Amino acid sequence: MTSPTGTEPEAKPFFILYLPEPDFSIELSLLAQWVHGLLVPAYAEEVTSARPWCTQWWMHTSAIAQLHGLWLAWQQLTGPKADRLGPTSWHRDFLAPTMNALRSPDGPFAGCKPRTHRDKEAPPIEAFGE
Repeated sequence: MTSPTGTEPEAKPFFILYLPEPDFSIELSLLAQWVHGLLVPAYAEEVTSARPWCTQWWMHTSAIAQLHGLWLAWQQLTGPKADRLGPTSWHRDFLAPTMNALRSPDGPFAGCKPRTHRDKEAPPIEAFGE
């Protein structure tokens, strides 16, 4: 669709980490509904030291990013326009790799215990070009 000036509207990224406020908070709220209403009840198994989970997952930027990607894939592959193999593709190509990465003993939730969030320090970096 072109604008009244005849130019194409500027494409904006939809990835959650690029969204400004209040769009970020709205999208995070919708993501949380999906994570709490479907993902965790259906797919998150018991928490162990080998399979950690953080009850405050939204405090981990990498978890927000990965879960948002997983949710976008869910919408695309299980929505009304998805073909019949969409759910199979989602489980194989998106769910398993994402949950394995998030729940890895060295993943973003490492150090978090049930009902206890622990911030992880980012590795140090030096200024580029100095």
